[in-house]
Amino acid sequence: MGRGTECAFCELLLDPVHRNEILDVSLPRRTFLSVVPAGISAALLPACSAEGERSSTSADSGNRGSLSTPNSTGEGFTPNTDPPAIHQFFMPAEEAEHERTWMCWPSNEDIWGDGLEEVQNNIAEIARAIAAFEPVTMLVRPEEMEAVADLLGEEIELLEAPVDDLWARDTLPAFLITAPGDPQPGMAAGRVRFNGWGGKQTHDGDATLAELLATHLDIPLHDWGLVGEGGGFEVDGAGTVLAAESSWVNDNRNPGKTRDEIEAGLLSLLGADRMIWVDGLAGHDITDGHIDTLARFASETTIVVDAPAFPEEDNVWVDLAARTKELIEAAVTSDGEPYEVIEITQPGEPRGTSDGFLASYMNYYVCNGAVIAPEFGDEAADAAARELLAELFPDREVVQINIDGLAAGGGGIHCATQQQPKLRGE
Repeated sequence: MGRGTECAFCELLLDPVHRNEILDVSLPRRTFLSVVPAGISAALLPACSAEGERSSTSADSGNRGSLSTPNSTGEGFTPNTDPPAIHQFFMPAEEAEHERTWMCWPSNEDIWGDGLEEVQNNIAEIARAIAAFEPVTMLVRPEEMEAVADLLGEEIELLEAPVDDLWARDTLPAFLITAPGDPQPGMAAGRVRFNGWGGKQTHDGDATLAELLATHLDIPLHDWGLVGEGGGFEVDGAGTVLAAESSWVNDNRNPGKTRDEIEAGLLSLLGADRMIWVDGLAGHDITDGHIDTLARFASETTIVVDAPAFPEEDNVWVDLAARTKELIEAAVTSDGEPYEVIEITQPGEPRGTSDGFLASYMNYYVCNGAVIAPEFGDEAADAAARELLAELFPDREVVQINIDGLAAGGGGIHCATQQQPKLRGE
């Protein structure tokens, strides 16, 4: 292994960029993979504008394109990583109008094993459901392009990229737009540095996607030096950020940083001015307790929280849900008023029963004109969730789909999507 008597894996451990990419089999969520360098080198290929239109080159074919991959010298890749002026850009709420949705295609059998085909079918179904309401672009490994094009058809745009796994919410940038009143509307990519949820899964390719997409779209990359994931924060688009301490104030992501330092970085990155923290739960799933499975903004004054179907005693997830609700009920809006707190109850009898199966309706995704949500085969619970989401988002159609393969890997629809907001004035 490696050159001569040298060990390539040991070289990775000595490299500070990779030393955390170590196999960890102690957690129940998703299958973990030891380090395998991606080794992908693509030529400089076409770029998209911030409005989502691809420039045409000879490499294009119909609805296909490619992200350029930086080589070890960084040639041809000069993202803007200078910290932006505070509040120059901000991240809108998810329910704001989108230009498109970005997704990533899963193809790694070492991660998904026998479940890969079902997960791919789930991702395809999610993409088709969203594409009925807004454009969807799927990032796909080069060797998978033909097969994915045959499966998805022409309604989904494909873009070559060094994708390791499907978790677009965590690996792609948070898209930022200029604040209201700015005479020159613009967009930026807000990056938190992805390290495989604290070194629990291979991520050589995924760690590059935020930078690659910023370059591809020809927009600045804003980076405040934080390590984490997009599923680790929620925004209301009006200045408030919601997050769980467990996935941020954690030595597997931000060693040596205090909560105050992390908070300042997140607020600056997202163009916000106030933070609501919940405890979260470290060490029990691969994400260390992402907020998008615990509490979500439905509006500037309403927060949805997860509720277990059965109040089991001595269950860490039941205790976590109760503690999260308690902290959210104690929080106040920017106007000093209590939030309206809405519980969305898990299914009592889901189809999936494997360890780590994420049987929760919290991981829905809001797109133009619709809410894409899971159904788990529990007719009463599915109907109740559909009715609640329709009440929370009355101008949108609620579309429920089977995501059992994805849920078996500990994820959901929100985890697999990333919205690009429409620029103001367009």
